[in-house]
Amino acid sequence: MDKKTQKKQTESPEAGKILSKPRIFSGLTFILLSVVLAFSFISYLMNWKADQSQAGTMLDKSIKSSNIFGKAGDWLGNIFIFESIGIASFIIAFLFLVVGTLILKKKIFKPWKTFGHSLFFICWLPIFMGALTKGQGVLGGVYGYQVMDYLNSIIGTVGLWTVLVSSILLYFILEFNLRPSSIKAKLDKINENTIGKVKSMIPDSDDDFEADEELKEEAEEIEETAASRVTVSDVTNSTSNNSINTVREPEPVSIPKGFPEVPVSTDIETIMTPNHTSFEAEPVSLNLSAKPIVPVSTPEEAFDIRPSAPSSAVNTAPAQENIKFNVEIAPVIDILDDSEKQSQELVEKHGLYDHKLDLAKFQMPPVELLKDYGSEEISINKEELEENKNKIVGLLKNFNVGIAEIKATIGPTVTLYEIVPEAGIRVAAIKKLQDDIALNLSALGIRIIAPMPGKGTIGIEVPRKNPTMVSMRSVIASQKFQNTDMDLPVVFGKTISNEIFMADLSKMPHLLMAGATGQGKSVGINAILTSLLYKKHPSELKFVMVDPKKVELSLYSKIERHYLAKLPDAEEAIITDTNKVINTLNSLCIEMDTRYDLLKNAFCKNLKEYNKKFAERKLNPENGHRFLPYIVLVVDEFADLIMTAGKEVELPIARLAQLARAVGIHLIVATQRPSVNVITGMIKANFPARAAFRVISSVDSRTILDSPGADQLIGKGDMLYFNGNEILRLQCAFVDTPEVERLAEFIGEQKGYASAFLLPEYVSEDSTSTVGAFDPNEKDALFEDAARIIVSTQQGSTSMLQRQLKLGYNRAGRIMDQLEASGIVGGFNGAKAREVLISDLHSLEQFLEDLRS
Repeated sequence: MDKKTQKKQTESPEAGKILSKPRIFSGLTFILLSVVLAFSFISYLMNWKADQSQAGTMLDKSIKSSNIFGKAGDWLGNIFIFESIGIASFIIAFLFLVVGTLILKKKIFKPWKTFGHSLFFICWLPIFMGALTKGQGVLGGVYGYQVMDYLNSIIGTVGLWTVLVSSILLYFILEFNLRPSSIKAKLDKINENTIGKVKSMIPDSDDDFEADEELKEEAEEIEETAASRVTVSDVTNSTSNNSINTVREPEPVSIPKGFPEVPVSTDIETIMTPNHTSFEAEPVSLNLSAKPIVPVSTPEEAFDIRPSAPSSAVNTAPAQENIKFNVEIAPVIDILDDSEKQSQELVEKHGLYDHKLDLAKFQMPPVELLKDYGSEEISINKEELEENKNKIVGLLKNFNVGIAEIKATIGPTVTLYEIVPEAGIRVAAIKKLQDDIALNLSALGIRIIAPMPGKGTIGIEVPRKNPTMVSMRSVIASQKFQNTDMDLPVVFGKTISNEIFMADLSKMPHLLMAGATGQGKSVGINAILTSLLYKKHPSELKFVMVDPKKVELSLYSKIERHYLAKLPDAEEAIITDTNKVINTLNSLCIEMDTRYDLLKNAFCKNLKEYNKKFAERKLNPENGHRFLPYIVLVVDEFADLIMTAGKEVELPIARLAQLARAVGIHLIVATQRPSVNVITGMIKANFPARAAFRVISSVDSRTILDSPGADQLIGKGDMLYFNGNEILRLQCAFVDTPEVERLAEFIGEQKGYASAFLLPEYVSEDSTSTVGAFDPNEKDALFEDAARIIVSTQQGSTSMLQRQLKLGYNRAGRIMDQLEASGIVGGFNGAKAREVLISDLHSLEQFLEDLRS
């Protein structure tokens, strides 16, 4: 026996059927458990009252059980039937049997279908039995009775039976396809089969009935055998001989016993078509201009190859003429729908939609608008490097920390010394020496990275004595920025290795910035905005700017008609009033929800797919579709908003941070005070990208970055960027105020839109009524809730309304003024709480009823 034969025998299907002993043991165990459960349940149902009383006496030998499996059977029956799901417990035993057969690789049942049906009956059978027995007995179990009783109390007996019968009918309709059309089709099919059988049973003559029936059956066998063994590969349209070439020779056909043998040639021959019928098919026109056409059948199915049934004189004809081929080419069906064709016609006629046509002559700002600070090449001071190296090595040697290797990487502001400690040196021993190294080097901002991510070294960042400036012009003019394909490219500056660092705001998707006053936070915001203005057309990007300080972002007011967005009734696009901030944030939430509806109707997952589909004219503007620009919300001082508005600002910010990424709304939130009551856990969880400039304490650093280090920065644009995986030290690019002014003037002098991008209108719930002029129609939405809290506690306190209703101070104060104007509470009483003028809730309800009328 050769090796190939042995290999085939080892790989035969019988080899895969041999089960391991653990599998056999597990499968039989599940089957045995199924039997035990089934008989325990049957025995329990026969004597359930006695078995139930004996279920808790497992250890009492004096009490005998009536269950077939003893007290264990009582316990199983009580747990599964009485205390759980009633007679639906038999389904549990059945599922054990199914699992056992699956482990033994006996596919008696279809697993997923069986489990699905079982789950349906486990859920609904106890409820049905509980309703049928009205909770008497154990057929429904505790689960069935409780659910039945709960539904009965809510929807009543008629409603309960309506739900049960509807659920069962729906199940059978879906499972057995009991729709009227399908039932009619099945009945028609049954009738046809019945009529066909009756007709076939009526012979033409009594003598030929049996012979014709046998001949018909044998002819069908011949037909099936020939059809399964002949394969056709190529059909040639030859005008000379009109022939069909077969690829491989047909295997010998097994002739039924008693049928006359027909000689079959095994050579590859050319079979002539009878009557010289041409096999040339009519050409099929393919619409290739729209999109590739998908054929409805596979190549094998495109040809209908059927051998003709043998005639009664088959024993006298040659073998070549016994089998005839009818070759039919199935037509290719164009499945392009009308909308696809219409969009293709529009694209061919008008081209792709160009969102820049409204401002077709808009010129992107040139790099020359930014100031040139001269050469920014890094000068290497070898004496400084050698001095710092010797100090680091000497200090570590004094503390018995040996160094095997040291190298330096010079950046614009910081030099990174990477050391490889000797074997046996603990990393923690070096990290504890951070203050000693800073003292020895006489440097501010020593940061130790132990270990370096992705490297087997320990990094020591030492500020340079003569740092190099990183100008905005140098990074904007770089090839890396000019040739980027990012959707929202943001260039921060340069890394320690003097490489330009960029990030995509659409991938961040939101940025949280923090830094003490004067450490470069506002310059960082200007750098982000500048990089976006240099890369995106006004039709592609809109800014919503919130500036509580009123002076930081006012430079961008000149580009209002190009890049800014505002509320319809707002006078200025740059928001400085807290109340308008709340309205704007809620308006952005409305815009977000509207965009999600558009994406849902367009079957798109994100803004990029949606705009691409709209540009290809696949979305109809008459249905509300439009080109959607990116919206970037910039908040310069978030802590001030939290202090003045509280939850009214935090909640929409958190909602936007959670959901707005897919619809192209991104947030840049900056704050001077990164404390936990400003940057809450809800906000931090949705801002994976964070930029930290120098902060005062290590606690602030941990709040913004979840790790120390920001307190060791040296200021002047020195920053740490955390992208969710690692922390990078960067030198932020410097852009001065005159540069931003020139950039804004260049954009503002060009033709813009008629107005700023209008956000959806938001109607505030805040009332504008004042003390002494109370209007019931203009009262706050929470007015009645606040009145009930005040009267029930008999304490007229604004701070209590803030806590109970989770409001900001301004809104709680306005509600208190309305309560005073309506006569529910008294006037302001200094440090004391206001007097409550209504004594009980019953009187309050009558008072509120009068106000409503």
